[in-house]
Amino acid sequence: MLLKMKAVSSILRLIRVRQWSKNMLLFTSLFAAHQFGDISALKKLLVAFFAFSFCASSVYIINDLVDVRVDRNHPIKKFRPIAAGEVNPKVGVALVPLFLTTSMLLGFWVGIEFLSIMFFYFVVTCGYSIWLKRFPLIDCFTLALLYTLRVIAGAVVIKISPSFWLLTFSFFIFLSLANLKRFSELQLQSTAGKLELEGRGYSSSDATLVRTIGICSGFTSSLVLALYVQGEKVTNLYSQPEFIWVAVPLLLFWISWLWAKAEKGQLQIDPLDYALQDKVSFFAGFLIVFCFFLATNGVKF
Repeated sequence: MLLKMKAVSSILRLIRVRQWSKNMLLFTSLFAAHQFGDISALKKLLVAFFAFSFCASSVYIINDLVDVRVDRNHPIKKFRPIAAGEVNPKVGVALVPLFLTTSMLLGFWVGIEFLSIMFFYFVVTCGYSIWLKRFPLIDCFTLALLYTLRVIAGAVVIKISPSFWLLTFSFFIFLSLANLKRFSELQLQSTAGKLELEGRGYSSSDATLVRTIGICSGFTSSLVLALYVQGEKVTNLYSQPEFIWVAVPLLLFWISWLWAKAEKGQLQIDPLDYALQDKVSFFAGFLIVFCFFLATNGVKF
């Protein structure tokens, strides 16, 4: 019984169920357009969420199969199921077509346009796992694109056009987080006495550049949010848009907080995973969401 539970646990870690939370970005456009009560749209987005999650899991497995040698030499990634010998590589090879087929069938049910975007995501992600991640800077820009594709895919599902502001904000905030992830890995490798980030094309001397791009991108996302408040469409969506101004310094604080943690070597996992576990990040996120709630519903004094 214990062996079966351990096997199931290893498979769940292999397909990275925890990473499925990233696909909640599909719902971004629904909330940005204030279509909370559209049950039909919510149902389609829920199916799209699982389609994207199965698709992402198939690529995670491919990534672990391709990177097994490098992962075994990494202080943290060596505990991944295939690298640690908990899951036979043949099992991973068998799961890839199963997850991918399930994903495509669900995507087809959602709609051809969504399926096309998801297939493009799959191709780019495979390209990233096998090749693009070996090129400095290009890898982080690719990650930012892949996150933004989720936002676009969600908008396609509910048949609305994502705003320029939303896409610009998404790209810059995720570019910051991608560089934050890479900077943390460089910090970890440096602590282990290694000058090169194996399989990534980075060396310890690149840390300053990665940090600069990451912090500037994060602060730019805050600027985009501030400029968004001045847009013409804001008054149509929010009864009291001035509350969004409060979200701007909160976002700046959160970005600064994560980078400060990375600088101290305290952020050794994926930034989004860390944010979900970090009480300060959780509280900052809650306050930002509350600001948008107040901006939407207004406050009577």
